[in-house]
Amino acid sequence: MKTVVLGKSGLVATKPSLGCLPLQRCEKDYAVKLLRAAYEGGIRFFDTANAYTDSEEKIGLALSDVRSDIVLATKSAARDKAGVLAHIENSLRMMKTDYIDLFQFHQVPEVPDPEDPEGAYAGALEAKKRGWIGHIGVTTHRVKVAEECIDSGLFETVQFPFSYISAERDLALAARAKEANVGYIAMKGLAGGLLTNVRACHAFMKQYDNVVPIWGVQELGQLEQWLQVAEEDPDLDEELEAFIARERRELSGSFCRSCGYCMPCPMGIEIRNCARMNMLLRRSPWQQYMTDEWYAKMHKIEDCIGCRSCASKCPYQLDTPNLLKYMLKDYDEFYEAHKNLV
Repeated sequence: MKTVVLGKSGLVATKPSLGCLPLQRCEKDYAVKLLRAAYEGGIRFFDTANAYTDSEEKIGLALSDVRSDIVLATKSAARDKAGVLAHIENSLRMMKTDYIDLFQFHQVPEVPDPEDPEGAYAGALEAKKRGWIGHIGVTTHRVKVAEECIDSGLFETVQFPFSYISAERDLALAARAKEANVGYIAMKGLAGGLLTNVRACHAFMKQYDNVVPIWGVQELGQLEQWLQVAEEDPDLDEELEAFIARERRELSGSFCRSCGYCMPCPMGIEIRNCARMNMLLRRSPWQQYMTDEWYAKMHKIEDCIGCRSCASKCPYQLDTPNLLKYMLKDYDEFYEAHKNLV
């Protein structure tokens, strides 16, 4: 398993590593089995967050006995000192450990203020003083904020969406982080599930020697794919380059990345999936979306009151309400054409 040093933190992460958000969708016993399989397969870097419901607890159950062999990264979306300390203390308890290798500010809309004595950054510094955390990083979905975080000198790592359909400005962050000796963690390497060619994703990431991709895995079969391709370690050859070029033409531009910034919707619309339904229907097994449950979820869009809260929070400046209306129309047409084929 290849490794990457996360910049000035000195932390060593395997490439690939594991993003543990999907663990919250697994039964506890299965999640433990999945995490142990990842560890036994050579993965040593595990990224989670306080917000990922019981993900941290499952990590504690699965990996506490090999704690000295792994690197644990977690996050808090608290924006004040007390909240950050409370979240870190809870993370320590859930993961059955007395220290966290990398603490990250979660989905920040701006660079945390290091001068605020009661702010989130002060909380991280206090946690580091107490020995609860070793290093401080940050995550965001806003490219301008990511650039500012790298340039600020306040953080040892930055985590940002990064895939072969990312915009050029987004891709440039990897070089910017490398120059600043800031570790770079790539989330959303599958663009929220829209990318499915494991070899292409691996080969693309291989080009960036300072980037650590954290693949979101919730099934043993998926994990086996990533471990197998890591062993094969394919290069970005002409065939894969041509495939990626086609994917970029089809997927680049204005589409929902499923980041979740827009949630929750006051009317209960599941925006993060409904707003990209046309791609889900055509890039994954469409039968799963022909159920009564999904039909009802899509038709919740009709309850939209036009508050535009979702649009105001979207880091990609999408016109979300109108996008949802288009998705419902497309879904209904697809549903009528395919419902009898299920």
